[in-house]
Amino acid sequence: MEFRTEIPIPKSPFAIDYNSKVFSIGSCFAENIAEKFDYYKFQNLSNPFGILFHPLAIEFFFQRTIGGKVFTENDLFFHNERWNSFSVHSALSNADSAEMLLQLQQKQSKSLSFLKNTSHIFITFGTAWVYRKIETEAIVANCHKVPQKEFSKEILSISEIEKSIRQITALVRAVNPEVKIIFTISPVRHLKDGFIENQQSKARLITAVHNFLKEDNQVEYFPSYEIMMDELRDYRFYSEDMIHPSKVAVNYIWKRFSETYFSRDTFLVMEEIEAIQKALQHKPFSPESEQHQKFKKKVALQIEALHKKVPFIQF
Repeated sequence: MEFRTEIPIPKSPFAIDYNSKVFSIGSCFAENIAEKFDYYKFQNLSNPFGILFHPLAIEFFFQRTIGGKVFTENDLFFHNERWNSFSVHSALSNADSAEMLLQLQQKQSKSLSFLKNTSHIFITFGTAWVYRKIETEAIVANCHKVPQKEFSKEILSISEIEKSIRQITALVRAVNPEVKIIFTISPVRHLKDGFIENQQSKARLITAVHNFLKEDNQVEYFPSYEIMMDELRDYRFYSEDMIHPSKVAVNYIWKRFSETYFSRDTFLVMEEIEAIQKALQHKPFSPESEQHQKFKKKVALQIEALHKKVPFIQF
């Protein structure tokens, strides 16, 4: 007897290997996946503007970066003794406005360079709920704990999300026509919006993405949200906040992702890298012992052998 259902996911033609360059953007789940790419030493770049929760924030990132719109002082505001921008996450705030502008401009430049050569873009939508600054009527990527009374809250329609998806793909293809785009919906529960409102939001995102898939066969959907809801439908797969997937859940979704996009040869390289990563994390009882010196030499030889296969990898 089977005690759970497993979502069938066909092997993707959008294969990812160690020649691939993966750009991931979106909600905090995009960062969970990017951390896995980092650990296994893939060439990747994740969320240059920090976590971006809704489609319009992601669209604004591509508009600004690909369109070459440089950040200026007009894009910054001072709050809680830090300079912030409504276009980026609060993790990028800075006590010095000049430093922040330089940081943002450098991130734009790096992002554009990477996007021109990336092979895969992994886009994770977290919510369809957005906040609009009342004074400017502009939708923001992040409220930066500015008083709630300065914003109005609204939910994007399915057609608005579809329009944003079209804009994102058009912008990306303008600089990289061959790029493979993979959409997913974050399994993180946005319960601050409300239980019913969270489901309403996820439903609109899913519907919009699948409507777009019908018109464009050069994009794919990976069911992160569905895996969490249907395969891992138990609170033990959530972290202590009961909102974010636990480490076990992230690892399982990564396993399903790997099975979908990686070849056997890629898995073999990943196994070598994992063995080296675990060895490098080893803490010896006696660092100067002959046994540990032999161990270090063995690891160095493993790294050297791996470099011959994948020269760009650094530990």
